[in-house]
This record gives sequence, structure tokens and C-alpha cells, in this order.
Amino acid sequence: MRRLGAVDELAATYDLAIVGAGPAGLSAAVTAGQFGLSVLLVDEKTAPGGQIYHGIAASPLKRGSILGPDYWSGAALVEGFAAADVDYLAGAMVWQLDQDRHLYIGADGKSRRIAAQAVILATGAQERPFPIEGWTRPGVMGVGAAQMLLKSSGLIAEGRVVLVGAGPLLWLFAAQMIAAGSPPSAILSTAATPSLGRLIPLLPSFLASAYARKGLSLVQRVRRASRLVSSVTDLRIETGESGLKIAYRAGGQAERIFEAEHVLLHQGVVPNLNLIRSAGCTIAWDDAQACWHPIADDWGASSVEGIAVAGDGAGIQGAETAARRGRLAALDAACRLGRIDGAARDRAGAEDIAAIGKDAKARRLLDVLYRPTAAFRMGSPKALVCRCEEVTGERIRQVVRETKAVGPNQLKTYLRCGMGPCQGRFCALTVNEIIAEERGISPGKIEPMRVRPPIKPITVAEFAALDL
Repeated sequence: MRRLGAVDELAATYDLAIVGAGPAGLSAAVTAGQFGLSVLLVDEKTAPGGQIYHGIAASPLKRGSILGPDYWSGAALVEGFAAADVDYLAGAMVWQLDQDRHLYIGADGKSRRIAAQAVILATGAQERPFPIEGWTRPGVMGVGAAQMLLKSSGLIAEGRVVLVGAGPLLWLFAAQMIAAGSPPSAILSTAATPSLGRLIPLLPSFLASAYARKGLSLVQRVRRASRLVSSVTDLRIETGESGLKIAYRAGGQAERIFEAEHVLLHQGVVPNLNLIRSAGCTIAWDDAQACWHPIADDWGASSVEGIAVAGDGAGIQGAETAARRGRLAALDAACRLGRIDGAARDRAGAEDIAAIGKDAKARRLLDVLYRPTAAFRMGSPKALVCRCEEVTGERIRQVVRETKAVGPNQLKTYLRCGMGPCQGRFCALTVNEIIAEERGISPGKIEPMRVRPPIKPITVAEFAALDL
């Protein structure tokens, strides 16, 4: 791997450009490098690993401790990438990608446009918005952000820490807190209890997978060390005399109060689609995971010629599948660029395709168990939905009723939701769900929020200096 220091060191063209240095991007880069392709991997972080393996190359934690074996298994992938014959630009942002595969890359206040014959977007996942009243108060943050602090700096919240929400990551981080000697004071689970009729058909595939063994062991360990409150509803967070107060109802009972210094929220992850959508890739609504995902074939090929998607950005399925998807996308790129024929590609990718299909069947039970309830996906009426423009859910509902807005793009005219610095990353899903409920239709029947370049803020000076 050749680590580049600035955008000036980029070649004008590459055979393959990869965006994102998580398991999918790293796996794609290693695979593509083996076929003699000129490869560029660009990532916003300063070191490879992505969200899942964040900080793994320089973690202050001892290997095998606290974070668990699944995290440390990523070291082999990072080491393989270090030995690969590819260019790597860290701390850089791809702020635009067009359908002719021109990438606009910025770093250290400078931008450059390059071209690629093929592009793999391995942009990963982000935490689903959790807009409850008080979620923007000091002391409240996402479980994912808290976990990144642990991975990169060995830091963990102390004192009274309450985890709120649902999803595998919430249970995993609770177990990591316990291993670090700071178990959460309580876990307020917002997961609904699905019917046995929905779960029983999914059990055989789940029980035959590694998820069952790992998941049950992890949940048991957490339940022994922390207080669990199930079937939580009507959440809000207030400022108390010595920290934060979490007001909630559980199982239809009267409201209760839990005090804490830190509240960590989580209700699953969703594909990070802004760059994918900016490139014009077609997306579809996934009702099982209650989010949008790109339409792609087994090799990751999107609706735009020469642009593929890989990893959790193509649909949430975990680190191992992300790495497999990265390999498949790289094999397909090598085939499209004439380095291998279709038969060789198919033989090399057959095992990965089969494993991904098997894993997808096993994960269906997790999607049912941890699907966020509609109430929490839409959020509390008084909660800020669009944090950039400070718009509440209540205000969005009011304007939709008054104007008969058909979707978030029309709503922008009235409320500017999605027009702030985040470009809808933290509000688009919630806005979509609220409008759908007000109109009495599925979220998938509403045109999703459009994404405009640049997908993240750049300065006027940086844009003006761009050599086109």
C-alpha cells in the first residue's frame, strides 16, 4: 500500500477507485490489487478499518481484551491491505461522484477531480436517527460514537450510564462496557416482542448460524451484570439536579424516572447512502429493515454503469458479509476491465455468494427481533427531527397537514428539512416516516429526499480553486 499525503499526489486516472476503508473497501482493494489494476482507496478516517474496525491499527487496548474476538479479527484484513499494491489517501472526502465516474476529492482544504474506469462505493452504515425529546442534550450520544471512543482511545463513560434502544450493537457495547469494568447502570430496551408465528419459521436458519451461539452468550452475560427494563415506551430526557433524568413507561405501567450522567441511544444501523444517491444509483425501500438500500446484483453492480456498491452501504448484513461483498465487487471490476473472464469470476466468487445467501437467511430473525417500532422511528412530537434547521416532529406534521406535502423534497420548500450541513443524513428517514404516516401510505411509496452536491460542506475557496 502506498500512502499518499495530499490530493496533488493522486494520479489523473485509475482503473478502480474505492471509497471507504471498512471491511468491504479493504477487501475490495486487496482483491483488485492482485489482478494488476491501478487502484485508489479513499477514506475520511486517518487509518484503515472503517466503523467496525475503527482504530484497530493503533488501539491502546490489548488484543483479545474488552472489544472481543470479532473486532480483533479485523487486524488480518488491515495487515493484508498494508501489503497490497494500491494507492491510499486517508483523511480525504469524496464530496461528489458523477455518472461518468469522475470523483471530486478534498483533503486539507484542497480538492481535485480524478477519473476511474470503475468505482466501488463501500460507504458503510450509520446509526439510525433516534429523535426522542431531549436527545440533543449534553451527556446524550449514540452508542456507535461511544464505541468509537473506546476503540480509538480506550475511553469509556463512567458513573451512571444508561443504554436506551434496541439492536445487536447495543448488546455488544453493553458487553464491552462490562469487560472494561464499567457495566451500564441500566438498559432500557425499546424492542417490541414479535409474535411466535413470525419467529418460528426463521429459527432453523438462525440456530444453524454463528449468530445464535454468539448472541445468546452475549445477552446472558449482559443480563447478569446490568439491570434490564423491557418493553419501554414514551421516552424523554430532561436535565436533572445532578445530571440527566430519563422518563419512560414500560409494559403499560406508570411513568418512571431513571437518573444518569450519560445516556447512550441506539436503534440499529442503516446504509449510508448520500454518496451512492448523489451518483444516481437507484434505491429501494426495505420494509424488513425499515430503510432504503441500493438496488444491486450479486456482484454489487448498481443501476449506474461502472459503479458498484459493497458492504453495509449495500444493505445491513455485518462485517463478514461486507468483506465478501467487497471481494465480489472487485472480482466483477476485474472482469469488466478485461483482467479475467466471466467464468473465472464466477468460480472465484461462488463461495462468497453462497455464504452471503446463507447469512442473509440467518439474519432475518434479527431484523424481526430488533426492528424499531414505528413510534420511535418517527420520534417524539416535541423532539428535534432536523437538528441542522431545528425543526420538530410536531412542526413537520403540522406543515404536512396544512400544505398536503407529498414528500420530503416538497417539504424542503416550507421547512428546510434536509438542507443543512448534514444534507439529510440525520433526518431523511424520520421525515420520510412522518410524511408516510400522515398520508397513510408506506414509506416506500414516497420519493426519498434528494441529495445535492457537495454531499458534505466544502469552502467556496476550495471549490473555486478546483482545476476542471
